This record gives sequence, C-alpha cells and structure tokens, in this order.
Amino acid sequence: MNINYIKDKGKTLHYHGLDPKRIQLDAKSKFNEMAKQDYFGSAPNIFVGKFGYPDINVGILNVEEYNKHDEPFIWVEEKTPIPNIIELRTQLVNSLFKANIQTFDSKLLEMSQEISLAHKPVDVEINLAKKPQLSLTMFDDAMPHGPRVAIKSAKITENPKIPQAIEKATGDIYFKAEEAVFSLYDKGFDEHYLTKVFSLANLGLKKNRKLVPTRWSITAVDDIVGKNIIQEIKDNNKTEYLAFFGSYLGNYYLILMFPEIWSYELFETIITEQNMFSTDYESYQGRTEYAESTAGGYYAARIAVLEQLRLMKKQSSVLALRFINPNEYFAPLGVWVVREAARNAMQNKPIEFASKELMLHYAQILVKKRFNFDVNVLLSQSKLLKNMGQQRKICEFF
Repeated sequence: MNINYIKDKGKTLHYHGLDPKRIQLDAKSKFNEMAKQDYFGSAPNIFVGKFGYPDINVGILNVEEYNKHDEPFIWVEEKTPIPNIIELRTQLVNSLFKANIQTFDSKLLEMSQEISLAHKPVDVEINLAKKPQLSLTMFDDAMPHGPRVAIKSAKITENPKIPQAIEKATGDIYFKAEEAVFSLYDKGFDEHYLTKVFSLANLGLKKNRKLVPTRWSITAVDDIVGKNIIQEIKDNNKTEYLAFFGSYLGNYYLILMFPEIWSYELFETIITEQNMFSTDYESYQGRTEYAESTAGGYYAARIAVLEQLRLMKKQSSVLALRFINPNEYFAPLGVWVVREAARNAMQNKPIEFASKELMLHYAQILVKKRFNFDVNVLLSQSKLLKNMGQQRKICEFF
C-alpha cells in the first residue's frame, strides 16, 4: 500500500514517531479490491487542501457503507486502537475537484458546503474519473484519509440534517466568523464539526467568506475558542498548585498549574534516544504569531486546559508537558489526539501541593519513573518559570 505522509517544512517531531511498517494494511481485508468508479455512499466530511492556494483541491470524503469512519469522540469512548482507526480512514475516498477560495459558482462546491453543514453523514451518489487504488495520506495535524481520485460528478440523494443554530449562523452575513465559531461552540457544537463548517466558507461577513484549508481551519477553530475563553478566565481567582496527568494513544500529558495570572507553555518531547523536544509559550498578553515549534498541538492542548479552568472558574499559569511514546503512537492521526489526550489528563483528579518546589519535585519523580527522562532538561528552558515573578508584577496593572 502506498503511504503518503505530508509533513510541513521544519516540523520534525512527529515524523520521527512514524513507523510505516506498522501501518501497512492487508489490501484484501482492509480495502475493497473491487473498488467502484460509480457508486452510492455516505459523505461524513470535506477535506480542503492547501497546495496551490488560492486554487486548491476540495475533496468529498466518502465511503460506500459508513461505520464510524469520522467519529473521533466515539473512538475515544470505545478506546478504538490506532490500527482500527487507520483502517477506517483508509476506506474514505477523497473525491477531488478544483476550486478557488473565493469563487462560489460550482455545483460541486455548493454540494460540499451542504455536506459540511450536516451534523450526520449525507447520502450521496459519486461518479469518479477512475477506480480508486488502495493508498493512505497522513498529516501531522489532520486526520488521514484514503485514495485521492478526481470526481466527475456527484449529487446528494437525501435532505442533509442541518441544525437550526447552524443554519441561523451561516445565514447571517453580518455575523463575524470568530464570533460565530465561539457562539456555536458555546451552544455545544464540538470543534470537529465546527472545523468543517468553518473550512467551507459558511461563516463570517459575506465579503470575507472564503474556503479555508482543513489543516488551517483546525487550528483556527482551536485558537478562536481558546482566545475567547482566555478573556473570560482573566477575571477569575487563581488556582492552587495543581498537577494533572493522563494520556491517550501513547500521548501523555503532565499539566502543572501555578497560582499566578494566565500564561501558558507547552513542551512536546518524543521519548527516543535523542529525546527531541519543541516548545512554545504565551504570556498574559497572549501570542501575536503562530506557534511554529509545536504547531497545531499547542492550540489543541490549550483548549483542554482552558475548558477545565473555565469549569473551575479560575485562572492559572499552566505548564503543559507532552511525552510521546513512539512505540504506542506510531502513526500521526491529527491534533484531535492531542486535544483528547490533554482532556483526559484534565478530567483526572489533580494532586494539590503546598509549594512550587514540591510540585516540581513530583514532576521530576513522575517523569523519571514513567519515561526515564530528566524533566529538568525542559524545566531549565521554561520561559513560564523564568517569567513568573515578572507576570506577578504585570498583574498589578490589570
């Protein structure tokens, strides 16, 4: 099977954790050898590419028989293992057509927008340029998908089920996209759903609406939600010294909260002989540039932290330490894994400490025991720990 791993330039952390040998699939058992060129199926999602921007590929992700192919929250709940997730995603055909980000005169694009608004997979009829061949495309940030094939024609064969709140938000051409995203998030719509709604130019002022590549849209939604929650919690009292720990699919999070005003730092470490790590930080004032080192994982983990702080009605300086075990997490599945791993950590009962020194000592013992790694390598590089005193002074001006 052909595996196409699309990695952004300069981002190497996840690449070193990729083990192609462990994700080779048996074509006979995992993909229909009698793949059809024309068929009826279900389309759960749309993938908007970024190469060639502003003239890009838009892909209708579809499968003949839908069975949890695009359900990350169910995968988490049912503890679906990585090979099973890859098997499901490999079966999704990415049926491609060309589109300009600001030109909305295509029937295929109009159909894609309808699919993106639907809360459930949409029944479709698909006509491809050729029969799909078994392949898998993987990314650091987005979910993998199966064969990429040009589409000749397609049509929806049912009325898409679109929630009323979504219809209202998309129909309001004076409602800014950022405000719409957070409003819908607060109404209970999850980031996986909001990403496809946002990506297909469904939200925002009419003059500003444009297609957003899926990989950018994922981070945009995480960032919009995160920034809004940050503004809320800045008025709250501070936490105690708290340590949270949890994991998902070989991604482990130790999250340390300090009784200071809001700031956030993420370290990502892959546990190998080299023990490579990357890090990004934001102070009370926030970031003005994209988190280049930890990329989408920065914003995904931040949401998990902020959701818990919002529930606690507190603010904190938060040091998040991610440890990736490549023997467990051997294939990139997207930043949703990061988000859910951090959420698992934040949902566990924290350990409370009387001082910063005691909490950092606990971190040293835990990380050494679990990963045979000296966490002082990270702590010595921490901007958050270095800036703590300065942050306290900043607080006096707010």
